[in-house]
Amino acid sequence: MKIKYHICLYLLFALSWTSVAHAKLNIVASTPDLGDIVREIGKDKVEVTSIAKPTEDPHFVDAKPGFIVKLNKADMLIEGGLQLEIGWLPPLVLSARNQKILPGNPGYFVVTSMGINILEVPTEVSRALGDVHPFGNPHFMLDPLNGGIVATHICNRLCEIDAADCTYYKDNLNNFIKRLDLKLSEWQKMLEPFRGTKTVTYHKTFPYFAQRFNLDVVGTLEPKPGIPPSPTHLNTLIPMMKKEGVKLILIEQFRERKIPEFVASQTGAKIVVVPIMVGGLKETTDYIALFDYIVKQIVIALETKS
Repeated sequence: MKIKYHICLYLLFALSWTSVAHAKLNIVASTPDLGDIVREIGKDKVEVTSIAKPTEDPHFVDAKPGFIVKLNKADMLIEGGLQLEIGWLPPLVLSARNQKILPGNPGYFVVTSMGINILEVPTEVSRALGDVHPFGNPHFMLDPLNGGIVATHICNRLCEIDAADCTYYKDNLNNFIKRLDLKLSEWQKMLEPFRGTKTVTYHKTFPYFAQRFNLDVVGTLEPKPGIPPSPTHLNTLIPMMKKEGVKLILIEQFRERKIPEFVASQTGAKIVVVPIMVGGLKETTDYIALFDYIVKQIVIALETKS
C-alpha cells in the first residue's frame, strides 16, 4: 500500500505540472544567485521569486510572512543547502503547507546534493568553534565554476517537470555556460598578476572565490565564524598581517566598516567591499555581472599605489 501511495503521489505531481506546462512555472529560490540562474535557464517559461535580499547576510534573512504565500503557490523550491538557510527557510516551508516543495518530493531541490566540491567540511562540530557549518562552507556560489554546475542541475530538474520545453532549457543552458566560460577566462587573466596575494576576509565567505582565483586567505577579522572581532583577536591578527605582508582585506557590503578600516590603517592593506549576491549593487544585475564587479574592484585596489 505504501508503494502504491507514493506512485499515486508522483502521478498527481506529474498531472499538476502537466497542467501548468503551458503556463509559467512558479519557482522560489532561497537566494538571488540561485534565482538569477533559474531565470537564465527558464527565461520566459518561469516566474522566479528570491527570498533573501541581495544586501543582507544570507545566514540571517528577514523571513517575512509574505513569502509563505509565495511558497504555497510554488511549483518548485530551490535552496543552496549546507544549512545556509537553516535558521529561516524551514519555518516558512512548513507554514506554506505546499506538499510539492516538502523535502522528499519532486518540487524540493537542494543544489549541493550533487556535483559541488565542498570546502571546509569540519572534522568536529562544537559551539566552542563558533558558527561552524557541519556539512562544509555554504558560500560555493562565489566560484563561477560552481555556478555552471548549479545551472546544469537546475536545467535537468526543469526538464523533469516540464519535458515539453526541455530543448528550450538546454539551449539556454548551453548559451549561459559558453558566456560564463568566456568570462571565467577573462577574470582569471585579470587576477593572474596578483596570484598568491595574501588576503584577510571578515567572515569565511570567500574560500571558493579565493581558490578559483589563487588568492591566499591567511586569516579572518572574526576570531571564529559568526563571532564579532575582538580586541584580543585583533592584537594577534594585526602583527600577523604585517609579518605576512597582507595586501587585501575583503569584506561583504553588509559588514560594519569601523574595524576593517582600523586594521587597514595599521597594516597598509587595501579594503575591498563587495556584494556577494546578485543585485547587491546596481552594477551586479546578474550572476556574471556580479563577478565582473568583484574582480574589477580587487584589481583596482591591488594596482593602486599606497
